[in-house]
Amino acid sequence: MPPRARGALSAVLTVLACLLAPLGALAAWATYELADRTRYEAVMAPLAADPAVREALANAVAAGILREVRVGPRLRRPVRDFTYDAARSFTRTEAFRTAWHTANRAAHDAVLTAVREDGAYGADGDGHGAGAATGEVRAVTLDLAPVGERVKRQLVRDHVPFAHRIPVAHTEVEVLSAAELVQLRKGYRVLEIAAFWLPVGALALAAGGILVATRRRRAICATGVGTALGGALLGVAVALGRHLTLADLPPDVSPAAAGAVYDALTATLRTVTWGLLLLGTTVAAIAWLTGHLARLHRASATPPPTPAEKPTRAQV
Repeated sequence: MPPRARGALSAVLTVLACLLAPLGALAAWATYELADRTRYEAVMAPLAADPAVREALANAVAAGILREVRVGPRLRRPVRDFTYDAARSFTRTEAFRTAWHTANRAAHDAVLTAVREDGAYGADGDGHGAGAATGEVRAVTLDLAPVGERVKRQLVRDHVPFAHRIPVAHTEVEVLSAAELVQLRKGYRVLEIAAFWLPVGALALAAGGILVATRRRRAICATGVGTALGGALLGVAVALGRHLTLADLPPDVSPAAAGAVYDALTATLRTVTWGLLLLGTTVAAIAWLTGHLARLHRASATPPPTPAEKPTRAQV
């Protein structure tokens, strides 16, 4: 193969490898972290102590209870204050952390079941799911009624007037909308395949680009620079996804809580971003430095040219 053709082929393989690297990281993150129950629970567990998440859940539960309360004007404010205080107090207990863990497990199972199978799926805060194998695609929801029941018990223990008469209604939180579910179903199988083959393909293309190149050190340097740029592209995608997610929230969803959840879920992607940046810049710097030192060594090993002798008068 002519040197020019080898150089062009090497450049194409290197560009493709650097584009597949961040895409492979996204696919692997979605398949091996988000779709894995143990890893998902490990990521979400610390959020039980996040102030924004606790406040958002306390407000949702308290609002669900108060919608069912019918008291006179004089008792409305005290009952409201007691309800919100009880909900906030509950979020600081071990029982809340257990409920949070169970609810997240239920939500995770509900999403995966809905994505992998036909029909709607719902789950309650105690981890009980109910699905229907129908052709209709509906949103995946999480029922906070069990949490509301625990708050009601706390109100009864605090002797809040008429607390024992408060009906605990189903307070559903949408985990996945019907439109999002349709899109996820279409791409889920492709995502599972891509999670393995995209990283493998990126490594194979990068190795091929280096082997085909006529100047391999330069190809290694270019691969390092491209890997760093791919990491930067991944970081921009994560930041843009956060902005779009928070900008498109329903009015009753706390942006602070949603941001905390998004940051927790994408922590691995941010780590991969910095890993690609560090790996790429290190490889590129080593390749450039060794090439520079090799050029200096060759220059020092080459003897200086012998100056031309001037003709003597006798020769003239």
